[in-house]
Order: sequence, then structure tokens, then C-alpha cells
Amino acid sequence: QVRLVESGGGLVQAGGSLRLSCVATGDLLCISAMHWYRQVPGQSRELVSGVNSGLPYYGDSVKGRFSATTSRASSQITYDLQMRDLKPEDTAVYYCNAGGCNDFWGQGTQVTVSSGDWGQGTQVTVSS
Repeated sequence: QVRLVESGGGLVQAGGSLRLSCVATGDLLCISAMHWYRQVPGQSRELVSGVNSGLPYYGDSVKGRFSATTSRASSQITYDLQMRDLKPEDTAVYYCNAGGCNDFWGQGTQVTVSSGDWGQGTQVTVSS
């Protein structure tokens, strides 16, 4: 059994950066490949990045902006995704996936990229 825990999601303005991290623990010998996917409500999951036999690959929509790195320790594998020049269309729930003996998924982490537009404002008055 493999457990995947993602972290690092959040809210960022367009053009900003975020770094997602996925930590895999458990039966690490069961893992032959790791991936990042993302999903927008009502749409199918989209492959963002993957690494197989040490070779990284990326979805067309993120090439040149996202980069993934992998590190291995005795008890865990860390698979990070550095995201730069984020766009509103990158907004999604990002899932870490490990494949091999079985297909394992993390719980997902929300990434929200705002366009940076300002609202009209709202007055707050505190009376004495």
C-alpha cells in the first residue's frame, strides 16, 4: 500500500508561482511512475506532469512553465511541482498519482489563480 499526501496549494495572482509537494510513503518498491494531474469540476482529469524511469514529461498546456523534481529517501519519495507564470486557467484541484503495483491517488490540493481584477469595494463602518 502507498500513501500520498499533497501540500502547497493556495491562492495566487496571475503571473505568480506556487510549489506543490507530494510525499509518498509505504511500499515504495510498488511505485514505478509518479504524476501530477489536475481537475476542474465537470471536466476529466488532465495530465500535468510525470516522471518515468527518471525522465520527466509535461502536458502541452504547462510546458515551459512547470517543472517537476523527485527526491528519494529510505522511507519516502517526494515529488514536487514548481509552477511559474500561473494563469487563471491553471485553477484546479491538483492530484498526485503513483503507478506501479496499483494506482494510488492523493487527496488533492486546490490551486486558485486569480486574474487580479479588483472588485468595486465595499464600505465598512464601525460606530462608537
